Amino acid sequence: MGARRQRRRRPRLRKSARQKIQILGLLITAAVVVWAAANWSRVWPVLVTVLGLAVVTSVGWAVLRAHRRAVGGDRVWRAQEEAKAREMSMAQVDALSWQEFEQYVADLCRRDGCTQVVVSGKSGDLGADLVGYLADGRKLVVQVKKYAPERSVSSQDMQKFVGTARLEHGADVALFVTTCRAFTKAALGLAVRQDIVAMHRDLLGAWVKGAHLKELMLLNGRGGGKRRPSA
Repeated sequence: MGARRQRRRRPRLRKSARQKIQILGLLITAAVVVWAAANWSRVWPVLVTVLGLAVVTSVGWAVLRAHRRAVGGDRVWRAQEEAKAREMSMAQVDALSWQEFEQYVADLCRRDGCTQVVVSGKSGDLGADLVGYLADGRKLVVQVKKYAPERSVSSQDMQKFVGTARLEHGADVALFVTTCRAFTKAALGLAVRQDIVAMHRDLLGAWVKGAHLKELMLLNGRGGGKRRPSA
């Protein structure tokens, strides 16, 4: 019984405490109102100043947010326009000559931070149509094959590149780029074993549309060669 009485008393104490707090709050509010009415000549300039500062602050924040949104939207728009300007559809890629295609692949490499990119532009290049350096300093050697979409890169094509990319040209990263849709099973297996980045038509299309070379190398499933040790 004693426990029940204690439980019943607690809510009454809490309710009475809340009532006291409410009454105290009303008394304080009434006192403030009475004081403000008695000293209105001194109070109203302060109130006007506070309200004015609040309005100015609100307007300032609104203007700042609008400015930030405008700047952000302008940056996005510019980035989109630049991306559109540098992109080329695969239909346009197919219309390029093999010489133009090599130059275009070189431009894609430069776009993604490669330096000292050189295009051989001739036969007898021993599998190195392009030579340059990635942003991290690794040497990049690229074999470019402009084939019809329905063709496949053969094992013989891959063997020739494997045999020269590192032995002849000292490649840290060996990249085989083609406009056809596939590598034969044997060619792809050789590329995997020899750490060759095999870029078929779908990956090339992503590269053309703005994907970064580094990302495509990772999607390819290989690291794209080891990083050169620092001197």
